[in-house]
Amino acid sequence: MQLNQIKSDNKKSKKRIGRGIGSGNGKTSGKGHKGQKSRSGVSIKGFEGGQMPIHRRLPKRGFTNIFRKEYVPINLGIIQKLIDEKKISLDTPLNLETLFKVGLLKKKNNSIKILAKGEFKSKIKFKGFNFSKNAKTIVEKNGGTFEN
Repeated sequence: MQLNQIKSDNKKSKKRIGRGIGSGNGKTSGKGHKGQKSRSGVSIKGFEGGQMPIHRRLPKRGFTNIFRKEYVPINLGIIQKLIDEKKISLDTPLNLETLFKVGLLKKKNNSIKILAKGEFKSKIKFKGFNFSKNAKTIVEKNGGTFEN
């Protein structure tokens, strides 16, 4: 092996713009000639040459209620699974803090609705949740109670 046979794995260097005619990217720096788009700070994304843009021609649809309350759905089957894995104890009432510690919630201030999907067979006290009708009947059938 000789020095002239050694290959280097250097990465391609950054394109240097505006460094003279010999670089191939001098003078206009690869921007072409004149016009709005050759300037910096151009933002004409939705511009259609003076024609009314499509996002303004189309009618507005629907309504967004700013007072809407969003609930995080949690199924009874998931709660039962956590009880079986001994991550939730039957002695203390189940509340937001417990679900947050277990990792079911990302925020502490979420509103939760308990849904009836999955099997549930534990007697546990729920504190501060909303329930679907079916979930309420299943919990009551197993001897569980609710607190607000």
